[in-house]
Amino acid sequence: VQLQASGGGLVQAGGSLRLSCAASGRSFSRDAMGWFRQAPEKEREFVAGINWRGGSTYYADSVKGRFTISRDNAKNTVYLQMNSLKPEDTAVYYCASPVIFGGGAPHGMAYWGKGTQVTVSS
Repeated sequence: VQLQASGGGLVQAGGSLRLSCAASGRSFSRDAMGWFRQAPEKEREFVAGINWRGGSTYYADSVKGRFTISRDNAKNTVYLQMNSLKPEDTAVYYCASPVIFGGGAPHGMAYWGKGTQVTVSS
């Protein structure tokens, strides 16, 4: 089972990036999926999540209105469109599944991708 994140890179503040997370070895079409990030010397934090149908999405307050999560179950892939990027968005971004929402912080992640670096310059 593998989750492969891609699409990271270096972008100027105000720019956009689109991350992809492709799953292989197992179908995640019935699982909620999420994006998390970890900045240097900081703990990993939740960024965005989406239920298995794609009808419900969840966002950290810090990215609401700027990031959009979506998924294509036929391709076993989840996306994160990131607009109006800020230097504080600089981090390694990871995808994970399944994700349980409700009852506190997102939890239950059994599978993690290797991450993709996003660097936003000021």
